[in-house]
Amino acid sequence: MSTYKELKGLRVKYVPTDTTSPSTAAAGDVWYNTASGQLKGYVGQSAWSAGSPMLLPLQYRFGGGTPTATFAAGGSPSPAAGVATEEYDGTGWSAGGDIGTSRYGGGSAGTLTAGLIFGGYFDPPAATKDETEEYDGTSWSEQNDLNTARYSQGGFGTQTAAVYSNGWNPGGQVADTEEYNGTSWSEGTNSSTSRGDIGTAGTLTAGMIFGGGTSPAVTAETELYDGTNWTTGPSMNNARMQLGGSGIQTAALAFGGRYTPPGSVLRAYSESYDGTSWVEGPDLATARRQLSSNRSNTGNSAALAFGGNPAPSTGTLTEEFNNSFKVVTAGAWASGGTFNTARHGMGGFGPVSAALICGGNTLAGGSDTPTGVTEEYDGSSWTESGDFNTARYYVSCFGTQTAAVAVGGDSRPPGDGSQTTNEEYDGSSWTAGEAYPAATSQSIGGGTLTAGLSWGGSLPGGVGVSTFEYDGTDWTAGGDLNTAIRWSGGGATQTAGISYGGFTGTAWPVQTEEYNGSSWATAGNMLQARQTYSGGGGGNTQTDTLGAGGYKTPAAFFADTELYNGTSWSTAPNLATARGYGTGGGTSSSGILAGSYAGTSPVGTTEEFTGETSADTASTIDFD
Repeated sequence: MSTYKELKGLRVKYVPTDTTSPSTAAAGDVWYNTASGQLKGYVGQSAWSAGSPMLLPLQYRFGGGTPTATFAAGGSPSPAAGVATEEYDGTGWSAGGDIGTSRYGGGSAGTLTAGLIFGGYFDPPAATKDETEEYDGTSWSEQNDLNTARYSQGGFGTQTAAVYSNGWNPGGQVADTEEYNGTSWSEGTNSSTSRGDIGTAGTLTAGMIFGGGTSPAVTAETELYDGTNWTTGPSMNNARMQLGGSGIQTAALAFGGRYTPPGSVLRAYSESYDGTSWVEGPDLATARRQLSSNRSNTGNSAALAFGGNPAPSTGTLTEEFNNSFKVVTAGAWASGGTFNTARHGMGGFGPVSAALICGGNTLAGGSDTPTGVTEEYDGSSWTESGDFNTARYYVSCFGTQTAAVAVGGDSRPPGDGSQTTNEEYDGSSWTAGEAYPAATSQSIGGGTLTAGLSWGGSLPGGVGVSTFEYDGTDWTAGGDLNTAIRWSGGGATQTAGISYGGFTGTAWPVQTEEYNGSSWATAGNMLQARQTYSGGGGGNTQTDTLGAGGYKTPAAFFADTELYNGTSWSTAPNLATARGYGTGGGTSSSGILAGSYAGTSPVGTTEEFTGETSADTASTIDFD
């Protein structure tokens, strides 16, 4: 009998861990774990996992790209939302350029930076579309129209070599196939079966369609395209229409959809195709129809399923598919410790394992009631420490758990309440520092006790634009904000600060500003306008910031979470509870939000954020 060495020309590595080398791990690696006495290997395992929510709750979107660079355009209901484009970077969704013609339920192909959409439907009034548009990653441009106007999920290929086959138009179903060469559409060979709302995958010379509606029934049939002719392929295990599709002709994926008649049964089924047959599983976490996909032309080892009906409940859902030895754990918020004094509008900062909250409003008896209570967090529980000398809320607080600064704030009732108070914390008690240069509350800060920063806020005469820097002894003036703001989020350092969201006194801007140690410059806009008062940040940086929750009238509290990468904001998993006037913040990997006010009374709950992670998982190779 031949040995492994004789067959492969090398020996199996003997190592005391469940990995050959984390930096070079690859599918197919085999080694012997001397600690467990087992032969191990990296074997792919299929799974769907939760992704960050989309911005708009829609269905029937156009989609294209890869799982880490996807576009989603148009969608129903229209016309209000039917022109929006969203982009996915593998972590969250951000806003892209609007399409020129509002529509949904058409064909698409290509990538994020070379995308293509065609056909579709618009209502009201009922209208079938023939328009074609190309995307360069920033803006859409109109191209030559289809020869036959129609709508149906589907389409495959690239921006310069695409196919649109089958669909619906006012005359009913069509089996018509058209090919796009980057300039215009020409007629191709019709498919064998006329159907609509199909799943698709592949390229112009190696494409496929599967499933779909054949009115009144649905089908499981598959047809394969070689650029000239269609041939019959193996049927899926589950007949359905309005499904998603991705991959190539020898490695495709079909997921979701609905079965009818009788009735309309939503499907979570997921099936993979290897060029010979369809294999079931694993299913989507949420059954839905009229969902969309990235239509990747790179195989079925990774895919994205997004949007869907019934919206809005499933319209923002994103699920990621991976067939890998790497186990992906989705980012999420989880409950943390409850602090001892429920309140909102306190100062505070992170990180999770060494957070601090100070001051706040307990709103006792329905009236503003400032407190000076300080609490420290160790990652699991809150412990009370020394109180402020002057009770107040809406303070700007920054530093560390053993060396912090809290400036300004509101001491009502009675009177105006704005403060110039500056107190410094040594880990157990607060002492007076040099007075803040302006009586203020609702300002924000960042940095350390000896290199701090505080800006904006509510002043007796209005909303502030001033920035002040602190060296541990004295305050000096820095550069003014471009937009007067209070109740903003922010933090980071004295030479690389960040401010986002907030309230001008009349409006809720989405503007982000970055500080370089002397002046502020505008940066990427947030996705949701709101006052994101965080009291001091949470270990964030100018290139990695988490903003969560917030408030905007009339009485709107948000659970939305956004991540900033130094250029743009994208969506992240929502908080478990919508809340405003809390404190905290963080980064794409870790964050905290403590306290809140949600329209009735302050709460003392904490939520902790953990970003998406992946880990190599070895399988035991058993010869028994």
